[in-house]
Order: sequence, then C-alpha cells, then structure tokens
Amino acid sequence: MRTFTITLFLVLFWNLSFPIGGDSSHGDIVKPKLFNRDCELLYEEMNLNGLIQFNAFEAAFTGYKKLNNNNSILTVIDFSLPSTEKRMYVLDLEYKEVLFVSYVSHGRNSGENYATKFSNRNGSYQSSLGFYRTGSTYEGGNGYSLLLDGLEKGINDMARSRAIVIHGADYCSETVIHSSGRLGRSFGCPALPRELTKPIIDAIKGGSLLFIYADQPDYLQKSKVI
Repeated sequence: MRTFTITLFLVLFWNLSFPIGGDSSHGDIVKPKLFNRDCELLYEEMNLNGLIQFNAFEAAFTGYKKLNNNNSILTVIDFSLPSTEKRMYVLDLEYKEVLFVSYVSHGRNSGENYATKFSNRNGSYQSSLGFYRTGSTYEGGNGYSLLLDGLEKGINDMARSRAIVIHGADYCSETVIHSSGRLGRSFGCPALPRELTKPIIDAIKGGSLLFIYADQPDYLQKSKVI
C-alpha cells in the first residue's frame, strides 16, 4: 500500500510539473519554426531560389516582420556577393513581385570586389550593415538621391551625419566591371547604375525598409533586430 501511494504521488507530481501539450514553453519552441516556414513559403512563392541567397532573405524578412511600417516594399542588398554580381533586390512582399535586380557599389574602404569591412564611423568610407528606413529625395552633387535613416544603434545610426544615401554613379556599370574587374566604389553609399537610379528610388522612397546583409558574425551578434 505504501509503495502504491508513493508511486501515485510521483505520477501526479510528474503530470503537474510537465503537462502534456498546451504549455507556453512548448508554444515558444514551435513559434520560430512556424515563422521560418512562413519565410520559406514566401521565398518559394516569389521564386527567389537562385536569385537571392536564402540566408540574406531570411535575415531581411526577420527584420521586416519587426520593423515594417505598413509598407510592402523590402530592399535587400547582399554584400556577401562580389560587386560583379547584381546584388540589390527590390521586392514587393504584398504582391510577391521582384521589382528590380541591380548592381550596387560598396564603400571604397570596405574592400575591392568583395565588401569585407564595415563601419558606422564618420570618415571611414566603409559601408554599414543592417536595417534602414528610406526617407525623402533631393537633388545633390550626385543627382537624384534618397536619404536613409539607419535603424540600428551603433551599427548604422550615423547614416545621416555620414551622408550615406542612395545615388547614381558612373562607376557603377558593366563597362567599369569589364575594364577593371569590379565596380567602382563609393564613400560608403549604396550607389546604383545611372539608368536605374530614378526608377529604384521612386519605388522605395518614403518609408520602406532597406537591409544590407553580409555574412558577418559580428553584426549578427550585435543586432537587436535579427
């Protein structure tokens, strides 16, 4: 009888401590898996396989879910790719359309064909990773340009003071790639081919999200968005 009572007590204790189904910790475990599946489904539905690296899209989509301000446009720049490849993608997630795919230059001190060094510091002439929100347009020394606000403190929040904007540049062209083996480089701005500058800026201006990705563990550790 005593043995039965002890056994019954242990069974009740186990069930109360570890209930089968419905507990919050189980929900916390499943949630990221469901989220990743949503990302995978969108990636498939937009036919992005072979166009955008999944790691870059997944990181961008993670931030989009947290930071989106009722704007379906998401721009992804993948600086893990060389400048000789088209590595800027403008996406409409609501209509599941790829609007633009373009070359884009990185900062002159970030690297040669590959961008490997990134900075938030004035005068570094390096690109900055992370999430930005697009602002208004203006006519400047580089022609039609778009203001950017860095959303990640200590990572890219000096964008305005560094004059990191989207603009067109003659050094961002296939002609330059053929002559020098890579694109020309900016002072840290994501510079575009002249012929695509206005249509891309007009598509993403006014509050959409832009994400600059690179396979950099340091950024992934510091970012509070991803």
